[in-house]
Amino acid sequence: MLNLKNQPHLHALLLLFIAMISVQSSGSLAKVLFAQFPVLSVAAMRLLLSAVILAVIFKIWTIDFKAVKWKAIISYGIALAGMNALFYLSIKRLPLGVAVSFEFIGPLSVALFYARQKFDFVWVGLAILGLVLLFPFDQASQSLDWIGVAFALGAGACWALYIVAGQKPSGISGNHTVCLGMFIGMLCLMPIALFSGMSLNVFQPSNLGYFIALAILASALPFSLEMIALRNLTALSFGTLMSVEPAIAALSGFIFLAEELLWNQWLALATIISASIGCTYTTQQAKKKAHAE
Repeated sequence: MLNLKNQPHLHALLLLFIAMISVQSSGSLAKVLFAQFPVLSVAAMRLLLSAVILAVIFKIWTIDFKAVKWKAIISYGIALAGMNALFYLSIKRLPLGVAVSFEFIGPLSVALFYARQKFDFVWVGLAILGLVLLFPFDQASQSLDWIGVAFALGAGACWALYIVAGQKPSGISGNHTVCLGMFIGMLCLMPIALFSGMSLNVFQPSNLGYFIALAILASALPFSLEMIALRNLTALSFGTLMSVEPAIAALSGFIFLAEELLWNQWLALATIISASIGCTYTTQQAKKKAHAE
């Protein structure tokens, strides 16, 4: 039997896939809330409740605050705030597939920046090809909302910062880093949300339950798992593997929503998954070679 404790890289992969599935399952819930509340209110509540949930679970009061490297925590928190708010703003103006395609320029740029071996460029290139094939060109033939495109690109830039900031030493555990980062992100977003018309109705019990579910599925669970995964994955591996997320979204739509996939989208799924498997394999081989030397 495979022992994941002795396979930290495979353990990280498993956690990362669970995180991506969790994020995608929260999409329909977020759309329901968009119909009732301003986008920034949803983003701010998502971070606020996620931070509170994690504070209780991971006992934030046990943190040695003197050991905290606030520069790393603040950059991580700003990345979280920007990534959440800008992506939500983008899907308000763009079809989801178009927004995700533009947003993924961020993590793929990180993967390309850290590429060193020739096969690294092959896997990143395959991931880019897969995302291009997944791009809904029939929708893109209509005039794009360029403000929405700018929001999606901004979300991608914040995602890139999130990957890099998540690997910097924060002086505390990964779980506490996520918790403090979410509080920082919430403090950045909440004033803007209040100014843009956030209503106290979000705290009504009937609505709060939805926000708590969104916080768990979209932030608290996946970001915690990603933080743990980042400890055992390179920025290259993480950036390339995250390209599986739109593939998971498309496959989930096919399974749960009966959304039909075109032949090019099936090819896109196969291409992206191949890039992820290839990136993982060559990274593992490079590590083995380095240890052997």
